[in-house]
Amino acid sequence: MPIRARRTRLLWRSLLTVALAALMATLMSPGAARSAAESPRAPSEAPRAPGESRPTYSYKDAIRESIWVDTRIDGDADGRTDRVAVDIVRPRELDRTGRRIPVIMDASPYYACCGRGNESQKKTYDENGDPVRLPLYYDNYFVPRGYGYVAVDLTGTSRSDGCVDVGGRSDVHSAKAVVDWLNGRARGYTSRTGDERARASWSNGRTGMIGKSYDGTIAQGVAATGVRGLKTIVPIGAISSWYDYYFAKGAPLFGSGPAGLANAVQSPEARARCGAVQRRLIDGAPRSGDWTPLWSERDHVPDADKVRASVFVVHGMQDLNVRTKHFGQWWDALAENGVERKIWLGQAGHVDPFDFRRAHWVRTLHRWFDHELLGYDNGIDREPMADIERAPDRWTTDRVWPPRTTDTVELRPAKGTSPGVGTLGTRPGKGTETFTDDRRLSETDWAERIHTSTPAKAGFVTRPLARDLRLSGSSKVTVTATPTTRTAHLSAVLVDLGPDTIRDYAHDDEGIVTLPDRDCWGASTTGDSACFKKTRAKTTAVDYTIFSRGWADLGNWADAERGRPLTPGKPHTITLDLAASDHVVPKGHRLALIVAGTDKGLVEPPADTPTLTLDLARTYAKVPLVGGAKAFTTSTTVTPRAPRLDGVAPPRPLNPLPGGSTS
Repeated sequence: MPIRARRTRLLWRSLLTVALAALMATLMSPGAARSAAESPRAPSEAPRAPGESRPTYSYKDAIRESIWVDTRIDGDADGRTDRVAVDIVRPRELDRTGRRIPVIMDASPYYACCGRGNESQKKTYDENGDPVRLPLYYDNYFVPRGYGYVAVDLTGTSRSDGCVDVGGRSDVHSAKAVVDWLNGRARGYTSRTGDERARASWSNGRTGMIGKSYDGTIAQGVAATGVRGLKTIVPIGAISSWYDYYFAKGAPLFGSGPAGLANAVQSPEARARCGAVQRRLIDGAPRSGDWTPLWSERDHVPDADKVRASVFVVHGMQDLNVRTKHFGQWWDALAENGVERKIWLGQAGHVDPFDFRRAHWVRTLHRWFDHELLGYDNGIDREPMADIERAPDRWTTDRVWPPRTTDTVELRPAKGTSPGVGTLGTRPGKGTETFTDDRRLSETDWAERIHTSTPAKAGFVTRPLARDLRLSGSSKVTVTATPTTRTAHLSAVLVDLGPDTIRDYAHDDEGIVTLPDRDCWGASTTGDSACFKKTRAKTTAVDYTIFSRGWADLGNWADAERGRPLTPGKPHTITLDLAASDHVVPKGHRLALIVAGTDKGLVEPPADTPTLTLDLARTYAKVPLVGGAKAFTTSTTVTPRAPRLDGVAPPRPLNPLPGGSTS
């Protein structure tokens, strides 16, 4: 549909919605009016703009119910199709009038095992099995504003049938089936095993999915099916390809695979009956890092052309759990297919924007859902596409992302005056540099010794910058290396060398401090509070900032999807995909590229301990620079100096549990 026609349709819908809301407010009973007063605006919220949904309906008196939707998949092979539990909160007043409403939905495997949000909240139920508390603030905030809220237990978790298949068909279709049910295309039941039908006659079918990590991953997977009725998704720190969660071009990023995650989140009943699914997860995800059909099923990037929903991406640029490659490749694929989109990039790690920019986030999310689900022409689609955190709590915006003047520039490493301490520029280098993999060292060890000849890394540094230099997007580093062994892993990192104060992403809370006092976002009941602990930025002063990383098994040099033993003494060429980022290297700082072996805490070591010799003439980085080659040339004009450097703590060992309480 042409943009002008779509906006005209949305404007008429907006006017009709506002008129109906005004009529309903006039007809409300005194009791309903008192209920509306129970949902005051949060103290930190800005005054409401005309046309925004308002907290008109009672959260205390809302309908709370559970239904079970048939997925039409028998994942646990018990002879009956699996049903997933769907917990619902919706305004009672609108049910009485028959007005149909849109739905905000969070489908998760974590509602019983691990909890959601900074406070690890879990679902609770009353004696009848109806929901009392649903984690997070989405229901508290949006139900009084005329939305329905739906929290789905993925197959094999909590009160749902079936088996966890970690991003596979069962996972995705258990959530898609609920979107279909909300649109009248799937069957729902009032109980897990009974035959009494439940129909979503109260839903207008317009659905928005939201969630952090695993939950956001499911939202992306459902959107990639092209399901009708899903109007928008808000994936936060989400996985776009499950292979890239566990491996980087053959190199394992964790010591275990998807079977371990399935075992952690599945219900006790599923654990007892889903051995066959567990075995398929083990057999289909070999520790060799080879690509298999299991990974193809769990790769949403190729299906971006099916996405009908708009997409509001949020990611921490220092997320070392769900690395930023995930949002980068997903964003690029959406852009290629013309999907309406918006993006927030924070400085923190695997953290929800509710915990690093709370007031602005809730206002923005409110306006986004009002626009996408209620059809309000509130202008959010005409505002800057990107919000980027430049320093703790200091944000900038971009009309489009990456900026239109961004261009890929080829940077070349060259030898310096000492072994392993080289230069970085646009002219091809000559000769070689040699290092030996030391699995005891991490990227922070390499960076703090960037100016020192050390045996475990090769570092290359620009001159101090005469102007700020901005990298925006995804980089690649092509390495030609001759190994001494039959196995070898490679790491490449980009570093901003210079003093700064940043969010301490290496801290346990990944860039935030949780405070004891609370603020409230919506209405509360006795069993479900809308008040959450406040947070503030956890900062640290550093002398360098590592802002982009990539890894690979050199054995995948000939085939990105399948490794093979190396030939010692023979050069092999491979390209490492560095994680997407948006970082400004300030004037006076220097940009560095480091190439090394095992990055302790972030990639598993190879079987051998190789020494690798880099052919500098055939090693280079392709980086996305705002302003292109001219920006680099005009920025690199000053003689370098070599201070001692200090950064964040080394990376913490991470469990492969995206979005659970231990991540």
